[in-house]
Amino acid sequence: MRDNETDFVGRIPELAMLERALTSAEAEMVAIIGRRRVGKTYLIRRAYERHMVFEMTGLQHGAKRVQLRNFADQLRAYSGSSIPLETPHNWQAAFQLLIHHLESLVSSEKQVIFFDEVPWIATPRSDFLSAFGLFWNSWASRKSVVVVICGSAASWMINKVVKNRGGLYNRITKRVFLKPFNLAETEHFLVSRGVRMDHYQILQVYMAMGGIPHYLKEVVPGKSAVQNVDDICFAEGGLLSSEFENLYFALFDDAARHIAIIRELEKVRKGLTRKEILKTVGLPDGGGATRVIDELSSSGFITGYYDFGKKRKGIRYRLTDEFSHFYLKFIEVHRNDGRGSWQRLSQTQRWKSWSGYAFENICLKHVNQIKEALRIGGVYSEASGYFHPGSPAVPGVQIDLLIDRNDHVINLCEIKFYNADFLLDKAGMEAIRSKMSLFKAATNTRKQLQNTLITTFPLTENQYSRGVIDQNITMDDLFAPARR
Repeated sequence: MRDNETDFVGRIPELAMLERALTSAEAEMVAIIGRRRVGKTYLIRRAYERHMVFEMTGLQHGAKRVQLRNFADQLRAYSGSSIPLETPHNWQAAFQLLIHHLESLVSSEKQVIFFDEVPWIATPRSDFLSAFGLFWNSWASRKSVVVVICGSAASWMINKVVKNRGGLYNRITKRVFLKPFNLAETEHFLVSRGVRMDHYQILQVYMAMGGIPHYLKEVVPGKSAVQNVDDICFAEGGLLSSEFENLYFALFDDAARHIAIIRELEKVRKGLTRKEILKTVGLPDGGGATRVIDELSSSGFITGYYDFGKKRKGIRYRLTDEFSHFYLKFIEVHRNDGRGSWQRLSQTQRWKSWSGYAFENICLKHVNQIKEALRIGGVYSEASGYFHPGSPAVPGVQIDLLIDRNDHVINLCEIKFYNADFLLDKAGMEAIRSKMSLFKAATNTRKQLQNTLITTFPLTENQYSRGVIDQNITMDDLFAPARR
């Protein structure tokens, strides 16, 4: 391990787990799961660089013969042979060659074998997983090794490897689910690269591209958030101007269905139930549709939130991948407009509508920070949303975030994105009071209700906020490090 852990922004718990695998007395099989571009390969290479004795990365759309040729080339490189290796005829033969290479090494430390993008290697009828299982069970499990398997197709990794019912059944000893950076980690990452922005500027970058390290690397010092987003997303040759299609087709077979769901969710602020998704997209109600939704959820593109009081049937899916939402809202339509597009668009009413939804999603991802700001981190609570369609006689009500606490209190969170201190007017006050009244009547709750206002900048107290707003949380609270 490197002594300087600041190189691993926001990855301290993951590094600790990898360290334990390296220092344990047993063989370890580590599964690293996370979406594309989140930094899985970087983490493994930096954590295990001194111990790596073999590494292979699967080739997208590569046939079995091509993958085996790639294996032989990598094995030759690690063995230092000057003679090209013949391509093994199957994966069982390939692993025998690997065993021969590993047994020729002399080391007092644990050795690391790394297979990256396993879903691209283990194609149907490739027999990779069965051969890999044999390699682990008959040889690796009895040696001083760490075998690392990694893949961007999170659902595939979970279903085919973690939940494998064949030779790999219950063989995973450690699992690392690598998530995008939160706001605090994003700030740390940008500072480590010489980019100094205030919280409002970082928030604007995050709203457009999320906490994906590969995307954030494009942010350059000395430019505003608007200028950076303009360069990265709209300028000719910008990294994210054509990332959308590449992202989904690299992760999923038949990605058209995944993209269709993403497009529908982008249109609906309150989210959609599974039944509504199938209806709007036109998918039949069956296992195939369930798999597509599960794959999007496992990969972090969509998130299911339970409606208040509905534990099983009330799950509602929202598009929570920042980049996908931003792409469909702006880049897809304006990417040919060139540099300067975002500087113009960020002054429009469409920007205001989008920024409100984007900020809501960020708040939903930082619920732990919100709880800490409310000083209820030690109180058991459940976060959910609430949607009641209403009737001709009674108006509907939607609450994007509420926190149901065991101390007999429910926080009803009102989320507002604004570029200055927030001033509540009479109409806003009446809307908040009405929402509280409608929620209480519809749910018959006996818990105390508190109105929590989450804003970018602080609330300016006036006659309309006094007695209505119980707590005000700002974006600065969202930047607090998460408690582990």
